Amino acid sequence: MYDRNQRNRHLKTNVKTLAGLKCGQTGVIQQVDSSDPQVQRLMTLGLVEGARLELRSAAIGGDPLEYRLFGRGISLRQEQARRFTVTAVSPGD
Repeated sequence: MYDRNQRNRHLKTNVKTLAGLKCGQTGVIQQVDSSDPQVQRLMTLGLVEGARLELRSAAIGGDPLEYRLFGRGISLRQEQARRFTVTAVSPGD
């Protein structure tokens, strides 16, 4: 049986928000601040605990940010991205 601890054993201890990821870096959502209705809407699109995202690019000035989620692109403002706490993962994990 698949154990949650087995899934998390590959995670680094580098905890940050989605806004703190660097281009090409992947993170797994650990916690969501859902007090903002816009964030609740993003959760319906799949931005929930356990989701894996990769920061693909950022616009000039750093806003918005484009992520890869489930094989699709999604853009978030930095303000929204700061509501998602992530743990960075190694590319092969």
